[in-house]
This record gives sequence, structure tokens and C-alpha cells, in this order.
Amino acid sequence: MRAKATLNREFTISTVDKRVYGSFLEHMGRAVYTGIYEPGHEKADKDGFRTDVLDMVRELDMPIVRYPGGNFVSAYHWEDGIGPRDQRPTRLDLAWRTRETNQMGVNEFADWSKLAKTEMMLAMNLGSRGLNDARNFLEYCNHPGGTYWSDLRAKHGYKDPHNVRIWCLGNEIDGPWQVGHKTAAEYGHLANEVSKAFKYFDKTLETVVCGSSNDKMKSYPEWEATVLEASYDSVDYISLHKYFGNEENDTLNYYAKAIELDRYIVTIGGVIDYIKAKKRSKRDVKICFDEWNVWYHDRKEDDQRYKNWDWPEAPPLLEELYNLEDAIFVASLINVFIRRSDRVKIACMAQLVNVIAPILTKAGGPAWRQSIYYPLQFASKYGRGTALNVSASGPTYDCEVAQDVPYLDLSAVLQEDGKTIAVFAINRSLDEAMDLDVDLQGFKGAKILQHHTMVGDDLKARNSVEDQNRIVPKAGSGLQVTDEGKLSGSLPAKSYHFILLSVAAA
Repeated sequence: MRAKATLNREFTISTVDKRVYGSFLEHMGRAVYTGIYEPGHEKADKDGFRTDVLDMVRELDMPIVRYPGGNFVSAYHWEDGIGPRDQRPTRLDLAWRTRETNQMGVNEFADWSKLAKTEMMLAMNLGSRGLNDARNFLEYCNHPGGTYWSDLRAKHGYKDPHNVRIWCLGNEIDGPWQVGHKTAAEYGHLANEVSKAFKYFDKTLETVVCGSSNDKMKSYPEWEATVLEASYDSVDYISLHKYFGNEENDTLNYYAKAIELDRYIVTIGGVIDYIKAKKRSKRDVKICFDEWNVWYHDRKEDDQRYKNWDWPEAPPLLEELYNLEDAIFVASLINVFIRRSDRVKIACMAQLVNVIAPILTKAGGPAWRQSIYYPLQFASKYGRGTALNVSASGPTYDCEVAQDVPYLDLSAVLQEDGKTIAVFAINRSLDEAMDLDVDLQGFKGAKILQHHTMVGDDLKARNSVEDQNRIVPKAGSGLQVTDEGKLSGSLPAKSYHFILLSVAAA
């Protein structure tokens, strides 16, 4: 099997916003409690944050983390999570039928974010609450002082404002399962008023309006059109969510689902353009894909468990165990975000720790990286710069999801220095190696600096607490830069590759 591609220095897509490699922490399951926060753990710092988890998050070079939900946020009172911990109330979380102790709140998240070297992205409750509560939340977080809420923050030990720059206007309000579910017209009006109020406070703040919970919703994409009709002039992003699975145990069909992600982005991009034209606007609204991941291994079982349990505190929930097959697929989703970097400026893998996450922990025990950790890490560390328009051709296959699915999945980013190219390549074939030639046009003196691969005979193999390094990247081989200036060689069947090239400056 043979494929070829062309990268040209002049053929670019867009600057890749580093925030496309973000993540998400919700108060559900063990994402927060015994995930990032576990007082008494041998590796907890003085504030109760697990330093082993912090190390792994910092190694991801995580640019932004969304908090505190998710479905959780639609009935959440942010005031419950501030002030002395021994005075904070325990509440019932209606989203996941658990007890929330509120031992971690916005101030602790701000502390953790600084340690993790990431930016805060806060979601507000527009389900059971509204404009005034959102405005108070903003004042508490961002105003320097001299007002009720800002002085209360100072009283709580945080004299300096948190200066949160990006705010999510609720979560999945289109979903009938959501506390405070609204029609598109109702929500669009409310979101617009909240966003306007936030911009009155600080016109440089960015706001994210809720799009569809997924592209299978009956209201999709009319929801987006109606909401943007009401809010286009005040918001900066529209959020999209989508989760994937291989319930059919059909690997090639599973891999093709990355095309569904691409279609989703293209469709909503068209809706944005339609509303922009209809309003004769000069503003550009971009996409914030703030929930995405693989979620299917135990989804049905978890769905029944949480609906029937009796309000436990931080129980195990949605603790997916990811395998090599999932890692290769996640790499393909990241490739879509790179290739659609003109539209998608923020994306959050959901979630970061324990709950459908790249990092798992054992309460009172170790933390370890799942297989999907590594494609995200390579992209976050090296996929920043300008996305190159990849022209590729090669063999394809047909499946239930799509026709003519290419076996080769490729993205490339010219880094800001203009002297390095990050190439992310996947051979989707289950049984054939792929001979690949990538013509590097306009790039002289190319040399391979790094080549890492994830490959193996057993696609279902995964890491565990007992064997934490079963599925990890290994040094790649079989690729070289030819005298003709081509990246050439063979990609084994069912493999993911990260290749870093040095090139002469333009």
C-alpha cells in the first residue's frame, strides 16, 4: 500500500490556537476528589493537591482547563464553594445523584490552575440560575476590590482577582436531561443578556454560548441558528460536544468516525457564516469544542448505576480504561482539530483525571497515564504554530460511517520559529504497512529530529496500575528525508506517528 502527500510552506490554513489542546474538570465521580484533590495522600501538598497528578498535567503543557461542569454546573451554587471549608454546605448534585461536599471551589481551582500552569475557563449556571448570579460570580472572580463580592474574595484570602478571561454561558441547555433545560429562543436571549453584561464589565472578556450537546440531537443544527440569531453580536464562541465509541467492535468503522467530527465542524461553520451574513456582521464567531473524547467501554453500565445509587460521595464513575485502538483514534480527532484550526480555537478533552480521562488515580495510591495521554501530549507540546494544508492521496476503504475513508490520516504544523515542522501521521490499515512519500515543498535542509510511534499487534492492550507502561510511545524507525527533499518510508499497520522535522528558515 502506497500513499503520498505534499506540504508547502505557502499553503497554510490558520494559526493553531494553543487552547485547542485543553481539558475539562467536572465535579463528578473522582475527577476532583481523589483525582486532583486528596488531602492526606502521601503525595498531597499542603493544600491537598496531588503532586503526582500535577506533574502529569504539567507534562501535558495543558493550556486551559474548563471547570466546574458539565451537567453539574446547571444546578450549582458557586457560593457554596467559597469561604472557610468547615462552613461550606454539603449539597445533593442532581446531575449525577451524588453528595457534593464543596471542599473544592473556585478559589481552590485558581490555586490548582497556577500550580498546573494552565488558564482557567469557568462555566456558570444558566440552568437553575440567571443573570444576577452570573454577574456576582464575575465580580467575585475579577473585580480588584471595593465592592461587596470582591471584598468578600479578599476576606477569603484572595486579595488579587483571578482575572478569568473566558466564560461558558451554561452547559448543554439544549438537552432535556439538563436541569433548567430551555428552548433555543429562551436560552439565546438569556445568553445574550449575560454576555452583554460581562462585556459591560470588561469588553475584552470572551464568552462561549452553548451549541448542540451532539450532532444527533433532533434540534441540531437549528438550535445553533436560533441561539446565534439572538446572541451573535455579543458572544465569541459557540460550544460543541461529541463523544465516540466502538460499540460495534469494528475498528475501521470506529476510525472513520473522525469524519463525523469533521462534518460537525463544517456544518456549524456554515451556520455561523449564514448568521453572520444575515446580520451583515463583521464579527467572527469561532467554535469551542469544549467536550470531546472516547466514551463507550462502560457507558451503559455507568448510566444504570448512577441513576439507581443512593447519593454517594465522589464514587467511581465513567472510569474508562483506554487501549491502543483508542489512542490511535484520539490522535485522529486531534488531527481534525488541527486541520480545522480556522474554525476551532478551543477544545477540551473531557475529562482530565479519572472520568473519561488520560490520567487515572487510585485513591490513596498511585497515578498513571492512559494510552490517550500521549497523542494529546505530543500535539500540545509540538502542534503549535501554523497548520499546513495537507494534500494527500492514497488507498481508501468504505464502511458504515463513510465512503472513501483514507487509510492515511495526516496533519502538520509549522512551528512559530519557522524552522520546525510537527507531523502527525496515522496508518489506519489493520494489516498492511504503508509506503509514504511526503513532498516538503519550500522546506530546505529537512532533518528528522524526533520520531515516536505507538503501534502493536494487540489494539485492545491498555495500561493498568500493575503495568503502567504497556502502551507508551517508542522510538520510531523506517523514515528518512531523501536527497529529493521528501519524508519517505514505511508506516506499519495500525500505527500512530509523531515526527518532528528541522528545516531551513524561509
